[in-house]
Amino acid sequence: MASKVLFPLGQTVQTPGAASLGVFFLSYLTRHVTGDWGDLCDEDKAANDEAVKVGTRVFSSYIVDGQTKIWIITEADRSVTTVLLPSEY
Repeated sequence: MASKVLFPLGQTVQTPGAASLGVFFLSYLTRHVTGDWGDLCDEDKAANDEAVKVGTRVFSSYIVDGQTKIWIITEADRSVTTVLLPSEY
């Protein structure tokens, strides 16, 4: 059973650092937009749940290739979702 899309991603972009990983990010974007916030503490997950309801910024964190952390951020106005490395924030 597929999970429900919780919010629009808008335009999806990746930073140069994220692009340099050579990872296809679709599975992570799918997790993000369906409420699987990845490697966040319970407080941050709850903040995302609230952000979906009230229309503020949504933030997820995932480990790719077994070791590299990426962040996915959807802006409050849902115009853009960015995949980036934490060092690029």
